[in-house]
Amino acid sequence: MKRLGTAVSGDIRLQFRNGFYYAALVVMVVMVILLRQVPGDLLTWLLPLFILSNLLINTFYFVSGQVLLEKEEGTLAAQVVTPLRPLEYLAAKVITLTLLSLLENGLIVLLVFGVPPRVDLFVLAIISAAVILTLAGFMVVARYDSINQFLMPSVLYTTALILPLMTYLGLPEHWLLYLHPLQASLTLMRAAFEPAAMVQLLYAFLCAAVWGVLLFRAAQGTFYRFVIAAEGV
Repeated sequence: MKRLGTAVSGDIRLQFRNGFYYAALVVMVVMVILLRQVPGDLLTWLLPLFILSNLLINTFYFVSGQVLLEKEEGTLAAQVVTPLRPLEYLAAKVITLTLLSLLENGLIVLLVFGVPPRVDLFVLAIISAAVILTLAGFMVVARYDSINQFLMPSVLYTTALILPLMTYLGLPEHWLLYLHPLQASLTLMRAAFEPAAMVQLLYAFLCAAVWGVLLFRAAQGTFYRFVIAAEGV
């Protein structure tokens, strides 16, 4: 626990020093201004789309930026010879970016909508999505050593990650989407603002937990391959 606490505090300092929190503040202000223009009858429907899209920045791209900074400074390679375990390294990233996501998106919803009818489901939706997107971001960026190498492939990965959100743009809600990692978070987010059947909530809880465990395991494998073994692309 002491190692994890040290890693969390170190990540917070790094994120603050490199302007992550200022960027989150700017995005929050812009989103509040935009969402305040949305009519009330559409706001409830659109909020899950805006919140989960914003989470992509707070998690996937923020963890990617942090890992690239650590590679540039040589601190990521140094993790190999420290007592910090890969699971603790990943957990620190997940914890700090999840807390940032909860704070930013909670303020956005509070300022444009008020308190969600189901605050518990809103919090669970943020946590589950943040875990999935942070770990996915690490697994993608670990393969690259510079922002130029990373940016183009990242578009393909993020498009795949937000596939359930495409239903807002007319994509049919095929049953296969319920196997997608982010579908559980979207279900929870919708249920935070509108009534949902118990079977939907049970699916969302189970699916989010399964994907969280699988992605933690996969991210540890990525750490061993691209950081410890340094196999490269």
